[in-house]
Amino acid sequence: MVTGPGTPAARRPSWRAVLAATAAEDTPVALGIQLRQREDAAAAHWGPRRVLPATARSVETSSGELRLAARPLARSGTSGRWVQGDETWESLRRGAWRVDPARLRWFATLYGIAHDARVLGGFADSDWLTLDGADSDLLWPHLRAATALGIPIVSTRPDQHVQLGDSGSVDLRIDPWEGGLTLAATARIDDAEAAALARPLGHVGVYTVDRVADALRVRFAPVALGAGVRALLAAGEPVVVPADEAEDFLRDAYPRLARETTEAVVLAAGAGVRLPRPQRTSAVVTVEQRPRDELAYAIVWQVPGAGRMPLAAARERDDERGELRGRIENAWAQATGEPFAPAGGRAGVDAAEFTTRVLPALEGLDDVRVEITGVRRSYRELSGDPRITVRTVETTDADWFELGVHVEVEGRRIPFRPLFTALAQRRKKMLLSDGAYFALAHPALDRLRDLIEDSRDLVEWETGARVSRYQVDLWSDFEDLADQSEPAARWHAAAEGLRRSPTAPAPSPPTGLATTLRPYQRDGFAWLAALRDARLGGVLADDMGLGKTLQLLALLVHARAQGEIRPALVVAPTSVVTAWREQAARHAPGLRVRIVESSGQRFDDIGADTDVVVTSYALLRLDADAYAVPDWSTVVLDEAQYVKNPRTRVHRAALALRGDVVFAATGTPLENSLTDLWAILSLTSPGLFPSARRFREEYVLPIEHGRVDENLGGGPARERRLGRLRRRVRPFLLRRTKDLVAADLPPRQEQDVRVELSSGHRAVYERVLQRERRKILGLLDDLDSQRFIVFRSLTLLRLLALAPSLVDAGGPGLASSKLAALRERLGDVVAEGHRALVFSQFTSFLDVVAADLRAAGIGFVRLDGSTTRRGEVVDAFRRGDEPVFLISLKAGGVGLTLTEADYVFLLDPWWNPAAEQQAIDRTHRIGQERPVTVYRLIAAGTIEEKVLDLQRRKARLASSVLDADGAFSTALTAADIRDLLA
Repeated sequence: MVTGPGTPAARRPSWRAVLAATAAEDTPVALGIQLRQREDAAAAHWGPRRVLPATARSVETSSGELRLAARPLARSGTSGRWVQGDETWESLRRGAWRVDPARLRWFATLYGIAHDARVLGGFADSDWLTLDGADSDLLWPHLRAATALGIPIVSTRPDQHVQLGDSGSVDLRIDPWEGGLTLAATARIDDAEAAALARPLGHVGVYTVDRVADALRVRFAPVALGAGVRALLAAGEPVVVPADEAEDFLRDAYPRLARETTEAVVLAAGAGVRLPRPQRTSAVVTVEQRPRDELAYAIVWQVPGAGRMPLAAARERDDERGELRGRIENAWAQATGEPFAPAGGRAGVDAAEFTTRVLPALEGLDDVRVEITGVRRSYRELSGDPRITVRTVETTDADWFELGVHVEVEGRRIPFRPLFTALAQRRKKMLLSDGAYFALAHPALDRLRDLIEDSRDLVEWETGARVSRYQVDLWSDFEDLADQSEPAARWHAAAEGLRRSPTAPAPSPPTGLATTLRPYQRDGFAWLAALRDARLGGVLADDMGLGKTLQLLALLVHARAQGEIRPALVVAPTSVVTAWREQAARHAPGLRVRIVESSGQRFDDIGADTDVVVTSYALLRLDADAYAVPDWSTVVLDEAQYVKNPRTRVHRAALALRGDVVFAATGTPLENSLTDLWAILSLTSPGLFPSARRFREEYVLPIEHGRVDENLGGGPARERRLGRLRRRVRPFLLRRTKDLVAADLPPRQEQDVRVELSSGHRAVYERVLQRERRKILGLLDDLDSQRFIVFRSLTLLRLLALAPSLVDAGGPGLASSKLAALRERLGDVVAEGHRALVFSQFTSFLDVVAADLRAAGIGFVRLDGSTTRRGEVVDAFRRGDEPVFLISLKAGGVGLTLTEADYVFLLDPWWNPAAEQQAIDRTHRIGQERPVTVYRLIAAGTIEEKVLDLQRRKARLASSVLDADGAFSTALTAADIRDLLA
């Protein structure tokens, strides 16, 4: 529950309760140290062995174990002495202390350092923390930090005096005894004399105990202890080596003790004891040679008297081992340049390099030997320059060629499949089956790697290199790389044909064409003809209204003039099918056109009486098997954005069509994402980008989803990827904009009109926005599965920006602010004798607009998805019966030429900017003689402004790929939706 200043006082938390925890009293605390002793068995009789404070008498008379223990102490309020208060280790664990936070953390850390040792070993003593097993170097700096925090380290008893020393040392002495030896360990703290008693603190320190009168003096300090030294200290008394075991001791145990001597641990021999000179520690490199060029190795110490032990990860304290390890690491670095690893494995070329470089380097060191088990493989390095030969071989599929890349090094043929894998994985070297290996860091191989990387979206290298007829630039790249190239004759002819096409004389428009082509249309026809002659398809992506249909009709007439007798197939949206018949009758009256108007058609009867079959995408989807039977001379996919989704049935049906070439015509080859372009090119130019996965990895993710500062002009890597995409597409996509080729078109003015919502309309919108925002933002982490719910909420907000009545919000009397703005401008347009197209995504809002026009006495006709007599409605507007044409964006976005209008009103923005451009181009196209004015009505401060921003980002993506450099965008993502709701 959220509370605030407006919450009733009775329900508000008290400031005293909130801040009470921060006002805890700062209780003075100290760390109490006590030497404690466990009763020996005789004193305990049959009962449990208690743990009691050690005294001067008990230390001398009892054999009970000693322990150095610690606990928190508090200051007595009456005597001022340090006493055992309420602060205990258990209350610390429960969080019940009332101590300054810094001191509290100090005690908690000390508890963590020593507690594990207390739990895992020692005797039960619940109120005390045993320090004997605190085996951490962190103990000493932590204890010294107590003074700065105001935590004194004191004794808990008056008969014990404790002192934290700066450093400790240990003396080991070996003396003769009855033919054998005695081993004794004594310790001293700082400059004091050796104490009577000494015990280890883990492997990191010692504490000493001296008797002073009737009291005990306990000192403790850091000193690094080896395992043997620690064991002798823990024994508490001299250790005897019998005479018959002295030789064994000197051979086995003494070398270990000798290696533990340091500046703080001194080993000395008594009179008459002759100690052997310790043998040198050596290193052994053990190598297990395994099948398939694998090996495992380990570098271990060979310690005299102790056998083998792993090389420690840290630098050895032992000077002898430290020096040898230093030489090993230096030899390793010179041989490999890699971080030193005392154990590990190697495989493939790494095993070869380890065998030929590392092992000889280590074997050449003093005190190092190599032991190999298994069969030692013979490896050698090839150092010659690679020689590359590239050739193509014709296959049974006329559209594909086998691409052979042969590499030789020192006369040895390198198998390409493993070479491809090594290059693709960016390895530094490659190993051959006979043990030879060579470096891949060579300029020629670097270029080959780049070409493979560039063409991975073109060629499925892993399954055998096959290239398509469409990949003309790729062959040129490989020719430049190779020392020798052997192109297949058919490949060479196709490639040369395309290379020459820009300079070859353009074919004249066919005589059967009744319309004179504009200059850019002649160029487009020539481009189409050149591709068709090379049996290559492409995408005619001219702006809407530049006559794509006319150019394609010219191509079909040209094919007939060259003797083609097979019919062509044109697939178009349902609304455009009849327009193809009309355009053919007008521009190419000699073509015999057959319109398919219903499903269930068969094409067995297609013969010499049909030149062009025109059908719809809907019928193609329904009768996909029937359309896949004929051998079409040319397939034309008009308004090809209808097949931009490769997961749809209509795309699969188009893919199954049999035709010499496939051409796509669309003014919007890229609407939402680069995948739109890939889907269309996969139909017209199969093999140019054969893998959807590769296309996404190579282009979609780097170009659309890269994160680069747009103000800096984009990242170099993304720019290179964009440039590569353009080079791949350029031969097979032709796009001209109106600004460049149709200078005779009248000007077009576009204006974004911000419509301020009325106060009532604004209040309703904000209320619904807050509700939907809370719902949507919780679903965006799983957008794929929640997409329907999310877009339903977004659609609700878009409808509400138009009119509250569309979503039953605000009551029937709340008027639409946008409707009032439309009425004001549309009234002036009609009064001046102009004619207007009015577009909306929502037919429900067109109903509202239609009712308002009737009330205002303004005549209109209407076209939406429910219109049955589409042609009659269009003809009525063209005749001038009514001045306003209400059109749903989806139903009227394509297939209409309405140059009779010179005003366009877009009532609501759509995610896809291309859809709006298609709507505008119904009137701003060839044949228009008057300036065109476009009003885009945007409800200010609503989701419509965010949609407009998204439109512009998508438009920049399309422009950057198809037109000029520019900023990039993403498809509609969770981040976009967050922005829409911001």
